[in-house]
Amino acid sequence: MAVLMNALMLFFHLLSLPLQLMEFVGIYSLYKRFFPFLVYKISISYNKKMHDYKKELFSNLAEFAEPGGALRLLEVGCGSGANFQYYPRGCRVICTDPNPHFQKYLQKNVAENEHLTFERFVVARGEDLSPVPDASVDAVVCTLVLCTVQSPARVLAEVHRVLRPGGAVYFMEHVVSDPSTWTYFFQHVFQPLWYYFGDGCEVTRATWTHLEAANFSELKLRHIQAPLSYLIRPHVIGYAVK
Repeated sequence: MAVLMNALMLFFHLLSLPLQLMEFVGIYSLYKRFFPFLVYKISISYNKKMHDYKKELFSNLAEFAEPGGALRLLEVGCGSGANFQYYPRGCRVICTDPNPHFQKYLQKNVAENEHLTFERFVVARGEDLSPVPDASVDAVVCTLVLCTVQSPARVLAEVHRVLRPGGAVYFMEHVVSDPSTWTYFFQHVFQPLWYYFGDGCEVTRATWTHLEAANFSELKLRHIQAPLSYLIRPHVIGYAVK
């Protein structure tokens, strides 16, 4: 089975050569202008299917606000702001994303979620959140982000830095399946093409290992099988406390 998987991976690597060439010469960057529109449309369907999971995940967010103050929340890799509807009333939100073209769609969700106070949008990679001061937020949200960043460990280190002591990071990420499954097989086979159509997304990451290795005092993590396409069905969901 491993021989077949490797042979098919090689085949799809060859199929992706034109995309690799487009990336090398800079043409692929045009896709980054279209990608936010695609994510905006997909996030509507994702939220419908994952509504109960998101509602449960964010149900205790307000508990991390300091006494007498509004929750200060940073969303890393905010995309189009698909999580806004799940945030508690009155919370103050800062968003970061490396793709500036998300801002147009982000503003649509800001307008539809008047229960929030939207502070600003910052163009920044998750590995470098330098515009956000140390220990300045109560909560960080990072959903469907650790699959695309270059260094999940570095992102989590930055998240740890910006969180105040006692603050929490919330996550919902698709991950690699168990090696004994066909899902694992096809995740690896299709990864070469998926990477380009997903703007750097990887379906073969064991993201929970990075969360377990990060310097958090408490980790609430569980594996679920999301009601989604089989390639992204395996998820980890939960939160970690600084």
